[in-house]
Amino acid sequence: MLAVCAFLFFVGVQAIGLLGADEPRYAQVAREMLDRHDWVTPTLWGKPWLEKPPLYYWSAILAYKVTGSVTGWAARLPSAVFATIMLFFVYVWARRFRSGMQLDAALITAASVMVIGFGRAASTDMPLTATFTIALLAWYGWYDSQNRLWLALFYALLGLGTLAKGPVAAFLAAVILGAFALLRRDWQIVRRTLWLPGIAVYLIVVLPWFVAVQRVNPEFFRVFILEHNLARYTTDLYRHKQPYWYFLPVALVGLLPWTIFAVTALIDATRDWRYSVSEPQGQEDFRTLLALWFVVPVLFFSLSQSKLPGYILPAIPAATILLADFILRREQAGEEPGNWLSASHAVLCAVLMMGALILPFRLVHQEIGRPAIFVAIALGVVGLLTIWLSLRAQGYRMLRFTTLVVLLIAYALILRGTAPIVDAMESARPVALELGQTALGEISEIAVYDVPRGLEYGLGFYRNRKVFSYERNEIPATGHLVVAAAGTKSELEYRLRGRRVTRAGGFAPQHLDFYLVSAAGDQQPTASQ
Repeated sequence: MLAVCAFLFFVGVQAIGLLGADEPRYAQVAREMLDRHDWVTPTLWGKPWLEKPPLYYWSAILAYKVTGSVTGWAARLPSAVFATIMLFFVYVWARRFRSGMQLDAALITAASVMVIGFGRAASTDMPLTATFTIALLAWYGWYDSQNRLWLALFYALLGLGTLAKGPVAAFLAAVILGAFALLRRDWQIVRRTLWLPGIAVYLIVVLPWFVAVQRVNPEFFRVFILEHNLARYTTDLYRHKQPYWYFLPVALVGLLPWTIFAVTALIDATRDWRYSVSEPQGQEDFRTLLALWFVVPVLFFSLSQSKLPGYILPAIPAATILLADFILRREQAGEEPGNWLSASHAVLCAVLMMGALILPFRLVHQEIGRPAIFVAIALGVVGLLTIWLSLRAQGYRMLRFTTLVVLLIAYALILRGTAPIVDAMESARPVALELGQTALGEISEIAVYDVPRGLEYGLGFYRNRKVFSYERNEIPATGHLVVAAAGTKSELEYRLRGRRVTRAGGFAPQHLDFYLVSAAGDQQPTASQ
């Protein structure tokens, strides 16, 4: 488990610079809190940034202190640590309550695409997922054993989940457990769960920061609760509109390479819901809880007007733990996976390996040579036959091992071949390095024009300076550098009439040009000049 977690979450995490707008933005907020020695108010470029609670920022501050530097690698360290803690808790919990499935539960959860991706990201999604997963497993630990220490742990971790991303943690837990009580036709479950000492634990964890930040920032309730929770869910205020079925393919991709077996386990669990109504407490309850835990977030966020992939990350561990339970029960019953199930899973894994080898060529729009095609086909065939024959000969006991081998090979190929290309094409880090290697890096004020938002925030983090945006009419009056989409010089000259615009370089992988802009009032030279 240590080896798998180290490889999936830590090895090569620095191969790709911070991506998108959120990663560099969150990393910069943590840096500013560290510089100001302020653990209450998150700020971005000196102004309060109240979109998210502080758990990720606090964790990143500790990572910066432990590593001794503010880097993209350190900014991603909290998510990797949270993911590792979650997986070890899953192992220990399963050994106590579902002995025999603990290694499957932990490693299948670790080796799912969405957990790997967000376990290496500087974001709030993995802290929420880790705390939420531990909280719900702790609740079932109480439900199964009636030991209230588990219930206290449930409330404590639910409080940390609220500090990770807000009241959505408590809301989702309430809906899942309410639906569970409804299927059991036992509302005493709700009454007994609402344990006053546990609620006190939750409030002790949550209230100090919420009260403190509200006192310092009177606009906090409006910005955080009304805008970034309610308005984000009910409107397309932040322009993340997606179709209602968006999270179905996201969930299927996020569960790779276990998708086919995970869907089978989910269908099998839904058939057991009838037992949850009529039978006494037992393993059917556990499967019912896991199925609800997966379905409720997917359905809830499908109704949201704002959709991002990370929203359903807390549902993924439910499906992977459910699969581990499914495997254990099938092994105990002496059942073997059917031909179509084994063949479908083997084909999917083979396609993943082939895709990992071919992906770098597609990213750079390079023709795939015959040697690469032959290697990809050979790799896919070997993977397909290995998995299919192993499952047919040894049954479910080989599912985890053979699939992990294929996944780790595919992942190693991605780290080796795809990661450097993604870094060059998507991250602001190589752009900042390009600027720093020239005299342009000494220019204090930088602006951007017609580029992705991720580049703006990424340059800001890597240079530790605010980057201005022409689209927001943030045009410095002094001489400055503009990082713009290639070929936009005439547009800049039109916007900056009366000021010199001189191309001073560029960054070809991202189709960027660098332009020097003179100070306002510095007249454009004549043609003769």
